[in-house]
Amino acid sequence: MSFTADLKILWHMAVSPIRGKTHSERLESFYGKQAEGYDDFRRRLLQGRREMWEALPVNDGDRAVDMGGGTGANLEFLGDRIAKFQQLQLVDLSGSLLKVAQERIKARGWNNVSTVETDATTWTPQESVDLVTFSYSLTMIPDWFAAIDQAYKMLKPGGLIGVVDFYVSRKYPDTGRAKHSWLTSTFWPNWFRFDNVFPSPDHLPYLHRHFTPVKVSEHRARIPYMPFSRVPYYIFIGRKPETP
Repeated sequence: MSFTADLKILWHMAVSPIRGKTHSERLESFYGKQAEGYDDFRRRLLQGRREMWEALPVNDGDRAVDMGGGTGANLEFLGDRIAKFQQLQLVDLSGSLLKVAQERIKARGWNNVSTVETDATTWTPQESVDLVTFSYSLTMIPDWFAAIDQAYKMLKPGGLIGVVDFYVSRKYPDTGRAKHSWLTSTFWPNWFRFDNVFPSPDHLPYLHRHFTPVKVSEHRARIPYMPFSRVPYYIFIGRKPETP
């Protein structure tokens, strides 16, 4: 991707105002003019996606939902395993990003993949699913806890949830969890909020409350053109209990 294209993305992230009365309108305001260059820039920004997707077990006939699936680029991390799914649905409120996803689906011949333009906090699939994923989408969903609740409802007992996203730690994190400095915990939420991205200290505790952890890891990623900065992100894979 060219430096000029990167500048366009950075302009929309740091300068261009986000407008709209609804969350859907605000997403389109932000992504509508950068959808085509979205994947390349965020491939360098959004770390940990490959690690999460490769760690997810996939069985023949599984049904899955990628919440906030955007352009469908996340599905590339599945490789040949994508053919095992009976059905895989990409849910997103941004029509511009889903248009890119539809082009990708057609180009790859993914006949078992479809898109759904709707709200992840209220939508329910026709059948229960084996897997629900959120790849850097929880921080962009205002009612993120409702999105997790919805994921819990749509999962079969024993089904898996996979989440990778930015975050900051609580002031007093649970034993064994990372503790971030005041500067980290203050800077990143304020830096991202201009783009309506809200790293939260409560994602991991809320996920732990609902799901039995299978894999949990915490990391830091470089930000393009900010060589001395490292933003915290986490990977969480959890299982819905077999019994309530």
